[in-house]
Amino acid sequence: MILKYFTPRLLANLYIAIDAVIANKMRSLLTALGIIFGVAAVIAMLAIGNGAQQEILDQIKLVGVNNIVIRPIIEQKEEKLNAEASGKKEKKKFSPGLTIRDVHSITSTIPGLERVSPEIILNTNVIRNGIRRSAKLVGVLPSYFQIYDFQLADGRMFNDEQLKAGSPVCIIGSALKSRFFPTEDAIGKSIKVGPHWLKIIGVMRERLVSESSISKLGIRDFNMDVYAPLQSVLIRYENRDLITGEALRKAAMRSRGMVFNNSAEGDAESELDKKNYHQLDRLVIQVEETAKLQSTAEILSRMLSRKHYDVVDFEIEIPELLLKQQQRTNDIFNYVLGAIAGISLLVGGIGIMNIMLASVLERIKEIGLRLSIGAQKSDVVQQFLFEAVMISVSGGLIGIILGVTLAYVVSAFAGIPTIISFSSIVLSFGVAATVGLIFGIAPARKAASQDPITSLRYE
Repeated sequence: MILKYFTPRLLANLYIAIDAVIANKMRSLLTALGIIFGVAAVIAMLAIGNGAQQEILDQIKLVGVNNIVIRPIIEQKEEKLNAEASGKKEKKKFSPGLTIRDVHSITSTIPGLERVSPEIILNTNVIRNGIRRSAKLVGVLPSYFQIYDFQLADGRMFNDEQLKAGSPVCIIGSALKSRFFPTEDAIGKSIKVGPHWLKIIGVMRERLVSESSISKLGIRDFNMDVYAPLQSVLIRYENRDLITGEALRKAAMRSRGMVFNNSAEGDAESELDKKNYHQLDRLVIQVEETAKLQSTAEILSRMLSRKHYDVVDFEIEIPELLLKQQQRTNDIFNYVLGAIAGISLLVGGIGIMNIMLASVLERIKEIGLRLSIGAQKSDVVQQFLFEAVMISVSGGLIGIILGVTLAYVVSAFAGIPTIISFSSIVLSFGVAATVGLIFGIAPARKAASQDPITSLRYE
């Protein structure tokens, strides 16, 4: 179909160029090496960049979209530093900490909120049939699963009665299910979580979390968590907002320098656990519109400061800002990879030009013979341009195969996610053809400028 647009003279020049390329296979292959590796580098590097971008999008889903995260500060050091700077001894102010009362105030006062998820996270142990495994008990509301788009693989979610009454029920992560119930259905069974037995009503679908997500974004392995209704954790495990006899006993023992260990419940309390007076360990607030994230965070800061009597015992994070920074870093990474791949193609184009110029010197008699028997200078230009483009296009095709293979090899052996896009293949192939055309012009003009008489006498 394309050949019908070629004139007989143009077709004759094309056939001559094809014969010349086939007659010098090794030289043509060496000429195309720069293009082959350049195209392969473009495809492989863009595949790595796309994979990194997709990983960031997966991190966005894990952290949550349009979320504001409020975390309690357990050890208050700011007041101590201010007191040391001023040289005055200041009394420590009282703060009730992050509590359910804060949640009620936020939901009833601030508009434009889609979901609010208070969380209580306790380090504990899970025991069944003599098998013991450390895990985290997370007290949550159903909004927690909606914010993070967590799905159940089996069972059902907490109902209103269980949430209100604090029933001894739980939903376990997929890793715990594989550990404690490898060959049986976990629904309806009971496991001992800390000092209490909880009935399993659901199993979470496996959530893949990469090591980079865990380290960079502070995301834990959700598959190892036990989820219970928030009220169940407050009633049956720990409510730091209440002053209990047990808490007073422990405080008295600490004041006398006594060390104790809850061996029946697991490990000894950490120093931070002893000092933690916050009822909630985290509060996630999902805003309806992204544009209102910053303003909502500022309102939350002022409200909580007032309710906590100006004690800075909380911090507000907007994960979107962190993710934007990571996206910016990924874009820079793509620019660098693209520049390196572009340089590779440029070097390949220079290689084509150099070898084609050397080819002109080798084929001066052939050029002179064509000119002497009636070929025009435009015919010689077309012949050498066709040769350059054919070498670059064939090199581009080989480079595409090599680049796709390289991307799969990197993904398989290095553990780096790679995504090959059709646009990167089209782009690299188009650039390869363009490079051949551009860098083939100089050799073609040099060949056409030869004098036929001088060329025939050239030894």
